Amino acid sequence: MSIPSRPSGRFGIRVGEALVAGGPPGTAAEPEVAIGEMDGPFGTAFATLLGDQVKGHSRVLSLLNTDVMVRPPTICVSKVTVENERYTNILMGTVQYATAMGVLDAVRAGDLPKDKVDDLGIIVSVWLNPVVSTIDKLDHKILFDIHRKATAQAIHKAMHFEPSIDWLLENQDKIIHKYFEKGLKGEV
Repeated sequence: MSIPSRPSGRFGIRVGEALVAGGPPGTAAEPEVAIGEMDGPFGTAFATLLGDQVKGHSRVLSLLNTDVMVRPPTICVSKVTVENERYTNILMGTVQYATAMGVLDAVRAGDLPKDKVDDLGIIVSVWLNPVVSTIDKLDHKILFDIHRKATAQAIHKAMHFEPSIDWLLENQDKIIHKYFEKGLKGEV
């Protein structure tokens, strides 16, 4: 499968997102990804994120295990302020691992070109519902599967410029943001 390129032939920076839900409460995943070449502005942003830690919003490399980083190098950034040890362990364990596996799934599927994995980097903004730290019997396998699938989907969408502008224009008035709709109903 070939990767769509920009008219200039440059890779540039690709951006995508995905939402995967359907599991028990708190297990939905909504990663946002930015993918770019490490030898330019994207690489500078990547290094800055990794080196400029912010209290409550740790940035960590996506790992298969404590010292096995994936390629392309991937950094996970939490969208939620991390405030307790249990949440941290779930985020920096199950979700970090799921993100790593989703990246490798994207390489295996051909969404990320295998011959470019040493030239690219990925920044994943990770959503993990804070409620997970209060669930006594959290199903880590379901949480893992959902976050893995969402990461691979977000990368696929980024690499294939999805949704396309034509689809967006055609469906603009058919799509209603669910929280706006809930607000209209007085539910939020």
